Amino acid sequence: MAAADGVPFADAIVVAAGSSARMGGPDKLFASLGGRPLLERTLAAVAGAPEVGRVILVVAPGREAAAAALGGRPTAIIPGGTHRGASVEAGFRALEALWALDGGHPTGGAREPFDPVVLVHDGARPLVTSALVSAVALAAATHGAAIPVVPVADTLKRLVNGRIGSTVDRSDLVAAQTPQGVRASLLRRALAAFPSDGARRFTDEAALLEACTIPVHPIPGDPVNLKVTVPADLGRAEALVSGAGTWRVGFGSDSHPFGPGEPLRLGGVEIPGAPRLHGHSDGDVALHAIADAILGAAALGDLGRLFPADPRTPRGIASTELLAEVVRRLAEAGWRPASVDLTITGARPRLAASLESMRAAIAAILGVDVAAVGVKASTGNLDGAEGAGRVLSAAAIATIGPASGRPA
Repeated sequence: MAAADGVPFADAIVVAAGSSARMGGPDKLFASLGGRPLLERTLAAVAGAPEVGRVILVVAPGREAAAAALGGRPTAIIPGGTHRGASVEAGFRALEALWALDGGHPTGGAREPFDPVVLVHDGARPLVTSALVSAVALAAATHGAAIPVVPVADTLKRLVNGRIGSTVDRSDLVAAQTPQGVRASLLRRALAAFPSDGARRFTDEAALLEACTIPVHPIPGDPVNLKVTVPADLGRAEALVSGAGTWRVGFGSDSHPFGPGEPLRLGGVEIPGAPRLHGHSDGDVALHAIADAILGAAALGDLGRLFPADPRTPRGIASTELLAEVVRRLAEAGWRPASVDLTITGARPRLAASLESMRAAIAAILGVDVAAVGVKASTGNLDGAEGAGRVLSAAAIATIGPASGRPA
């Protein structure tokens, strides 16, 4: 949602000043994607977030006229620099000039204190949703800076002299996406410390902020929010946009502290002798994460909106009921669960003996074969609240498909 008074509190910079060299052909930003120019789709998604006031489009010099012919209605189109940092700084200076003209408000008029959120998004990420743009804006407003991240799914290897040297632990690795959000005052401070014409280059805004020891808050990203870099990426994006029998993927996470009483309910099963998790429901973080992943894949909101922690939702309600209702709503929207990959993180209790029971319970609720459900457990490497045994967390990736049958 937008600010409390309905006025946008964020402005956006869409960076589209690259050369598209790795595409090996025409400019990817103006390539057709589902019948519309790729960059036009990006602009429409960013501008569609109610939190966003202005959108500054930064393009390579000489492409201003072509960009002006696009839809999406950016507030201004300006030429970028020779690298990403220079283009982002040019966009930020353009915003500062507009703020100075209108008295320091994204839509005009004075507001104190004035420290809007600035969102920076890659023009080559056309499948971003307005919902993700909103989530980053809200997180940046709360924490000062925020980025969307997704888990690293592939096993990572380190090469040594052209050979496999070692396997990289991916438990604490994530892939960063855009938009990335930051309060204007923090971005101004970072650019003063590391101006874009200086010796250092940064791959994204989070790296720039990290160099200034400015904390960056991660939020769940969207696996579909891919960046079009090579021709194969454009083909993947076209398949996703067309929607013709396409699978969808969603990510969900949840975390609850332990509370008084027992038994623990986790993954749809009871674990006697372990303390229950504190929450308005029975606190089953595993099922909550799966529910949010499914809802995210279908763009149906999130569990908190469907079942708010107030009298509208019965206290202590079983999370099996919540997930069953999510599956029902998924079917109403024309989708069905296809697979789930779940990871539970916490130092206690030991879960190895319960994982197969969880797989069976989750498969039964989702109406899928147990082979389509993966459940893993991690101790958290004795790090943080999970590693200390105070909290249980869960993260899930869910795949859904058309309810009518298997995609072509």
